[in-house]
Amino acid sequence: MSATYEFVVQGNLDQHWSQWFGGLAVTHTAAGETVICGPIRDQAELYGVINKLRDLGLVLVSVRRLGDVK
Repeated sequence: MSATYEFVVQGNLDQHWSQWFGGLAVTHTAAGETVICGPIRDQAELYGVINKLRDLGLVLVSVRRLGDVK
């Protein structure tokens, strides 16, 4: 079962990064952070997103599981 996750990183990523993150939504906060949010199918996909954030050299502020996708 999929779950919705929210990843918050420091800095502002452009909207075009949504494709690189498998279509996850990319938005910005007033505090100068980027929120990447959407459904994640399994643990492998979760760690894949985290690895992409690391590969970009981004500072990961938080990861939250928001709930199951129905």
